Amino acid sequence: MNDTLAIILALIAAYIIGSFPLAYLMGRWVKHFDIRQVGTKNMGTMNTFYQVGFWPGMLVLTADISKGALAVAIARLLETPQLVELAAGMVAVVGHVLPVWLKFKGGKGGATCIGVLAFLMPWGIPVYMAAFGLLLLITRFPTLSYSIAFVTFGFVAWLVYDSMTFLVYTFLLLLIPGLQYIMRIKQIGERSSGFKDAVFRKSIRDRR
Repeated sequence: MNDTLAIILALIAAYIIGSFPLAYLMGRWVKHFDIRQVGTKNMGTMNTFYQVGFWPGMLVLTADISKGALAVAIARLLETPQLVELAAGMVAVVGHVLPVWLKFKGGKGGATCIGVLAFLMPWGIPVYMAAFGLLLLITRFPTLSYSIAFVTFGFVAWLVYDSMTFLVYTFLLLLIPGLQYIMRIKQIGERSSGFKDAVFRKSIRDRR
């Protein structure tokens, strides 16, 4: 296959895969509502767990992680350069955040980032999960916990893979959901009486 055609196909496939709005479809099929209009108004995993149900949430989590991994895998299968693989991962995340099928109003892209980084750096999976679990035990705040845990992929890129490319890419990729998470935490802080109330929850179900 022509190299240029392979690159184009990889990037188009990445966007289409990333933009598949399963959280939206779960909301419509199971609860008959637009998930972007309830709860945190985010078309993502956590909002699906809280507003639609545990098993729909698990399905969405699996699908959103798989979207990121599949986008990079297709680019690799097409034998594109590593730079294109990295671009495909980023395009998949952008597709999740800006799906053409829903007038470019999607989710934050966190789970899709996990899929991209886990495919590129498999050793990052246990480190990320350990960090997420520890933070969740301390804060009981899932969104904050898995947002902060993303930083571990940067350390894995540096210490395990010794790759400056992966290190820089990790933080560039995480800027996409990161800026949105900062806005979310800021909103929570404005509704809370102080730092402690904004960060530490009484239970995982606490959704201030």
